[in-house]
Amino acid sequence: MKNILFLLLSFFISNAQIKKEQLDLMPWPKNIELTTGNFAISKNFKVNITGNPNARLFSAATRFVRRLDGRTGMFFEQAFLTKVNEVPEAQLQINCIRSGIIGINENESYELSINSNKIIINAETDLGAMHGLETLLQLLQNDSNSFYFPSVNIEDSPRFTWRGLMIDAARHFQPVDVIIRNLDAMAAMKMNIFHWHLADDQGWRIEMKNLPKLNELASDGNYYTQEEIKGVVKYAANRGILVIPEIDIPGHASALLSVYPEIGSKIDNGVGSYSVQRGSGIFNATLDPSNPETYKLISAIFDELCPLFPGDYFHIGGDENNGKEWNTNPKIQEFKKTLNLANNHDLQTYFNMQLVPMLKKHGKNVMGWEEIMTKDMSKDAIIQAWRGTNEGEASGGSLITAAKNGYKTVLSNGFYIDLMLGVEQHYTNDPIPKNSKLTPEEKARILGGEAEMWSELVTPLNIDSRIWPRTAAIAERLWSSAEITDLNSLHKRLKTVSFRLEELGITHIRNKEVILRNISNNQSTVPINDLSNVCEPLKNYSRNGGGKKYRMHSPLSLFADACTADASDAYDFDTAVIAYLDHNSTVNQVAVTDFFRKWINMNKSLIDLSANAPLVQPVLPLSKSLSEISEQLLVMIESKKID
Repeated sequence: MKNILFLLLSFFISNAQIKKEQLDLMPWPKNIELTTGNFAISKNFKVNITGNPNARLFSAATRFVRRLDGRTGMFFEQAFLTKVNEVPEAQLQINCIRSGIIGINENESYELSINSNKIIINAETDLGAMHGLETLLQLLQNDSNSFYFPSVNIEDSPRFTWRGLMIDAARHFQPVDVIIRNLDAMAAMKMNIFHWHLADDQGWRIEMKNLPKLNELASDGNYYTQEEIKGVVKYAANRGILVIPEIDIPGHASALLSVYPEIGSKIDNGVGSYSVQRGSGIFNATLDPSNPETYKLISAIFDELCPLFPGDYFHIGGDENNGKEWNTNPKIQEFKKTLNLANNHDLQTYFNMQLVPMLKKHGKNVMGWEEIMTKDMSKDAIIQAWRGTNEGEASGGSLITAAKNGYKTVLSNGFYIDLMLGVEQHYTNDPIPKNSKLTPEEKARILGGEAEMWSELVTPLNIDSRIWPRTAAIAERLWSSAEITDLNSLHKRLKTVSFRLEELGITHIRNKEVILRNISNNQSTVPINDLSNVCEPLKNYSRNGGGKKYRMHSPLSLFADACTADASDAYDFDTAVIAYLDHNSTVNQVAVTDFFRKWINMNKSLIDLSANAPLVQPVLPLSKSLSEISEQLLVMIESKKID
């Protein structure tokens, strides 16, 4: 009887065909073909692996089973996958030829085939197989009482090999658990580069066993031990992600020089000449390129740090050196003349070139922000384009210049998620501008792009809400075809992706409630949440006023910290208004006026709430304005004065 019921259930599921636009896949695959039927999931579901994969694929497949089990609640019998071909009869067969190399230019492609009784993932490397598992998990569907995968054939591979996220741990230290949960989210979105910004004016965040004063005196006690770093690197590698460290020099060096002022560029510097900065912005502190001791110290730092990071690249920063200390130091000016260096850029090039052999000794190539680009820089270097103003290109000019000059390059301009710009601006920002006149060889030098999370205005409490879900859209831009640009589809899929990211430990939804409870003084958060869903933080760094409003110890638990870059109700309201203006039916009118009634009631509730919640008081004028205009528009619409 049970078998007959299961067959009937399978029949009805198989005839409930799903359409492509109903799928919430992200990044969208290269080629996808839906076929007839579905694969019904039962508690007997098992996974088998064949081929010669890296052991990390067994862990990834086990995590897949547990995540699927968590969503379906089926109590799958399979526990841990530990070896090749241990369940030959399994419904999901993963065929992997070889172990993938963690880094760029590796084969990450996969093929996924689902029919009514079998699921097959074929991949050359385990990295591709892990991507296939993420896609399979995203394909999960359900009806009122069962779960299934739609029958489909997918061929998928990334458009770009560099799909990165940078997290700055210098301005505000981000504990290991923040890094770990974001690595899990990156893997789910098929991102493969984690750029870890570890030292800047506001802090030195790495344990130095041979130079212990750096973490003792320049970190405020907030730094990663070397064992923690090794653990993060291993964790990332098990998810197919390469970790690239950054030590920003010769500028952005206040923390470093607070401990070793003798290698700074100030005249007659000594103890007390520099200090760890408590604000943000650009500071003058710069290493002295004319002092041999500078290179001895940097070499010692590289000697200790390079072995912690097995990748091929080490990021040296190189950005925003204003040159003021160099200009006022006669010794440095004389050094420039002696070497026949025309300007500070040439002097910084000289400095950078001294670092190349230090890193080559450890098998590392240089990576740096676009200021390191020069005709003398090794062509093994990667140039990170963050300003994008050269060559007349609006979105990535320095990227184009680097590619034309023979450098491998990565786009960051347009992917600065800390600017709090809307998701659509990042999504439409392509690493290869449509009208760029590049040869195939030059295009190949554009490795991809990287989302940048600078941490002036983030703490572990709110950082996830600044990274996700917008970074999922950036991940799609870097993985999927350039023709995948439908913004309505993006917004629809992001809603599901955002929800699923919390399943991995990302806190962008749950921590909003923590902030709102603080603002409401542990009263009802409904009205303040309603207001937050139609408000967005100030954008383009205007909130911090050139880095002068907020200190590194200032609170980041206010209303702006609960708001996100894409106000959900604002988007839904715009959609409703457009529909109403296109066709002023009763249904469309109600969709608009419901928002007005919601905001009118919200304002009344906020006034009541503010009686015992001082942090609500500052937002009352905003709420009042929204309520008043809602009242006016409600009257006009219902009296048909707007059509």
